[in-house]
Amino acid sequence: MTTPTAGKRNATPRRRRGEGQWALGYREPLNKNEQSKKDDNPLNVRARIENIYAHTGFDGIDPGDLRGRFRWYGLYTQRKPGIEGGKTATLEPEELDDSYFMLRVRSDGGALTTEQLHLLGELSHTYARDTADITDRQNIQYHWIQIEDMPTIWQRLEDAGLTTMEACGDSPRVILSSPVAGISADEVIDGTPAIEEIKRRYIGAPEFSNLPRKFKTAITGQPDVAHEVHDVAFVGVNHPEHGPGFDVWVGGGLSTNPMIGKRLGAWVPLDEVPDVWAGVVSVFRDYGYRRLRHRARIKFLVKDWGPEKFREVLETKYLGRELIDGPAPEVPERPIDHVGVHQQRDGQYYVGAAPVAGRVSGTTLMGVAKAAERAGSTKVRLTPQQKLVVLDVAESEVDGLRGELDALGLSTEPSPWRRGVMACTGIEFCKLAIVETKQRAKDLVDDLEKRLADLTAAADLPPLSIHLNGCPNSCARIQTADIGLKGQIVTDADGNQVEGFQVHLGGGLGLDAGFGRKLRGHKVTSAELGDYVERVVRNFIDQRTDDERFAQWAARAADDDLT
Repeated sequence: MTTPTAGKRNATPRRRRGEGQWALGYREPLNKNEQSKKDDNPLNVRARIENIYAHTGFDGIDPGDLRGRFRWYGLYTQRKPGIEGGKTATLEPEELDDSYFMLRVRSDGGALTTEQLHLLGELSHTYARDTADITDRQNIQYHWIQIEDMPTIWQRLEDAGLTTMEACGDSPRVILSSPVAGISADEVIDGTPAIEEIKRRYIGAPEFSNLPRKFKTAITGQPDVAHEVHDVAFVGVNHPEHGPGFDVWVGGGLSTNPMIGKRLGAWVPLDEVPDVWAGVVSVFRDYGYRRLRHRARIKFLVKDWGPEKFREVLETKYLGRELIDGPAPEVPERPIDHVGVHQQRDGQYYVGAAPVAGRVSGTTLMGVAKAAERAGSTKVRLTPQQKLVVLDVAESEVDGLRGELDALGLSTEPSPWRRGVMACTGIEFCKLAIVETKQRAKDLVDDLEKRLADLTAAADLPPLSIHLNGCPNSCARIQTADIGLKGQIVTDADGNQVEGFQVHLGGGLGLDAGFGRKLRGHKVTSAELGDYVERVVRNFIDQRTDDERFAQWAARAADDDLT
């Protein structure tokens, strides 16, 4: 007679279900997204937009292109007005679609000339109802774009050296870099040449146009771009023997499964960054999980493999050589956002200004371009904190430029609440969103500037970040904010279903790299936000010791002081 134990011992081991990894032989598409990419290289969609859809209009667009391949050229259908957040997850895509588009313009490193910035403003004014948002990916994002206008928009962008290619999609998206690359006195090394070479070799290349999911890169000479939450990041560091180069991180990301990136322990010189970057992307392409979309980011592969195996596969199968071991980069004591007036290493100055949560307009962008040029500058940068920086300003021109920026609504000496706020697109335009974010952020900033005027005037008030997100996807990096607010439908005191937020407290990067503390069951309605944030901030100020940061206090504070 077979015992239960013996039966289990002799049973055939269950075969692990395949994850759709190309390198392991899983070439047949396992979901509709993978099938779509196999059916046609998404980069081919541009020809159909120019030759067919721009003439037939929205109703003539193939659904596979509309909700899939369009993203490889920065186009997303935007949310139809009037659909409540509670219906976001219950309606079909075609019920959520408006006949207009959000459009992202790719600007790697946020680097723009004043001429390009003026053009972006003109395009906004002409084709996007004067909308323009500075995203935390150093992009400009438009709304209300019509498909009939895309050929002209592309022509004008490309004539000015700009593109929307792979601004979205399962592809290598815009590369983040320090907005003060090449001019900062604190920079270890300027990564701009590597970014330019990657763009030249690989952006738009068929070999990387079908990745398992989106792929986010940061290449920076100083830790000012949230490198810990990127798919791959190269961070400036001085090697004791080899000099300035880059430390390599892989596997960071946020959304519903946040993970801090892992150091490979490898030092890479500037001229080898493009090759190593291509190697990392190739590992993701070939070994990344393609079966389930929610597990298709590189962070899940890195979590399963560990950084040691990832480095081994990268070296042996893709680079054909070992990488040099290297030290970790320095960790900044405070977040770096480049707001205010700062001296460059050449003696000139750069001036950083803060719109509220990245919300600007085409009119504002044109105004900034003209103001910068009057101050003698031709260079503007967008930042990963939804801010804007004008470079190469003579000392004699600083005050005049600051005055013009302030008049445009871009404060160069913002309150801590304006300086520290970020927000995603939200329900106004995004089909995934559940709550309003941009206007909510503005209202919250206005409210806090009044409520907390006494603290704002205090010279020793530490930096505080407040990030609002319209859904769990964390486009505004809510898990790494001091106060992160994740939008959802909540029940108010009267039992009504209303817009509100789940609260994350004490997240951060740098010294506080980690994710915010969630209080079990604690939700805040949108109407209560001002009261709630004031209460928590005052508790922090009253209870903090010495130079304690918000993240440190939030980790030790009693629940009652956080609710």
